[in-house]
Amino acid sequence: MTKYIFVTGGVVSGLGKGITAASLGRLLKARGYKVTAQKLDPYINIDPGTMSPYQHGEVFVTEDGAETDLDLGHYERFIDENLNRYSNLTTGKVYWNVLNKERNGEYLGQTVQVIPHITNEIKSFIYNVGAHSGADVAITEIGGTTGDIESQPFIEAIRQISMEIGRENCCFIHVTLVPYIAGSCEFKSKPTQHSVRELQGMGIRPDVIVARVDEPLPEEIREKIAMFCNVGRDCVVENRTLPLLYEAPVMLEKEKLASTVCRILGLADREPDLSDWHRMLGQAASRARSVKIALCGKYVRLHDAYLSVAEALTHAGFENGARVEILWTDTEKLTEENAEKVLREADGILVPGGFGNRGVEGKLVAAKYAREKDIPFLGICLGMQIAVIEFARNVVGWADAASSEFAKNSSHPVIDLMPDQHGVKMGGTMRLGAYPCAVQNGTLLENLYGASLISERHRHRYEFNNEYREELQEKGLCISGVSPDGKLVEAVELPEKRFYVGVQFHPEFKSRPNAPHPLFAGFIRAALKNS
Repeated sequence: MTKYIFVTGGVVSGLGKGITAASLGRLLKARGYKVTAQKLDPYINIDPGTMSPYQHGEVFVTEDGAETDLDLGHYERFIDENLNRYSNLTTGKVYWNVLNKERNGEYLGQTVQVIPHITNEIKSFIYNVGAHSGADVAITEIGGTTGDIESQPFIEAIRQISMEIGRENCCFIHVTLVPYIAGSCEFKSKPTQHSVRELQGMGIRPDVIVARVDEPLPEEIREKIAMFCNVGRDCVVENRTLPLLYEAPVMLEKEKLASTVCRILGLADREPDLSDWHRMLGQAASRARSVKIALCGKYVRLHDAYLSVAEALTHAGFENGARVEILWTDTEKLTEENAEKVLREADGILVPGGFGNRGVEGKLVAAKYAREKDIPFLGICLGMQIAVIEFARNVVGWADAASSEFAKNSSHPVIDLMPDQHGVKMGGTMRLGAYPCAVQNGTLLENLYGASLISERHRHRYEFNNEYREELQEKGLCISGVSPDGKLVEAVELPEKRFYVGVQFHPEFKSRPNAPHPLFAGFIRAALKNS
């Protein structure tokens, strides 16, 4: 039987519930348990796929093509397990499913209510993640903050689950803020007490309280929280702000979080094997060099919009013994005139994915600058399309070359919808999730992957236009990756450059701190030679 851990948050948002859940998952996996994780989000959108990155940060895509919350990226990077469509649920999806069932007559004329119909839908989803993964432990993070109106059905659902499967099979972890008041030089436990009381009023008594602090938690505050919140002294866990988030599992292991959770769930507290994690942290601590990467996008004001890309660069830095400094470059402000001033310090240039025409001309400037100056370049998704458009314009000579996504009247739409996509409703044209890619012999891509067939995750609508394949190749563009049937271009490169690669997929989603993605590792390696 799957054991369930529920992680809630109180006082304020942004306390690190996701990192706490992900770290605990790593610690339990290190003890030999099969772990899965999921996130329940209280917003009414069906999923974050159509939300602005400024509202929500990046959209993380799973192997099976689900567009999910960015916290799932943390789960995958820490636990190193591929998650799926059962790993993210929103209020919008819950109501969508319930209303469709009501329209189809599945409730046999009943009055549809929050309890039991909405809560039953949530419970079904939570149970499914355990059933479909075969996990020993399923960790479920509840989005939002305790007391929020929109979170109440989720809280009620997990309360009911604890009654259905027995409290011995559930563990409630509550993450709260313990602020330090500089004026009086003291920590304050009252916000935590109020948050726990709010949760208890909804029928849930937390088993473990994770106190988010910036400085070491004094023993008397720990004891005070334990007494007033009705938990054991060893069930108050310090979660201190760290310089590197991948240190969190080690810190929480020292706090005996996983041991406490094992005791609560009746699991054997095995000796954890964290050797690979400690090796990675050793690499991180010994980084002696630095490298500057210009990340050229239109959402750079919110770094979370490119979270997985930034983390993948960091992972590649670990392997190459380098601290990666990201130069956040707004492509809406990047022009031919200021390119030298803005990009001259960059040892490498990365153009990430995106949708729409805003900032596209600046991305083209970045790709051209990298090609002409022979600066290591990595284009991801739209970034690959940008590399193709720039090459078509400035090497082949098609001045109006573009993508039909943002230039409907171009006479050279080198990026376009595939013929069978025309007339299909917008959502139906998206390529989402894992697809295979045949790597061409003798290419840089083959050298990096060391394989002839790979699988990577996609999230895009437009493709390389095959009508222009031959002409672009004749001018020197190397098509280094294609779909196994040869119909779709998956990767391009310029062989005469040190490192100039564009890929239609999103390699950042599969990078791990202790197993950097080969594309990012090769990119940083090339950038270091340029530094």
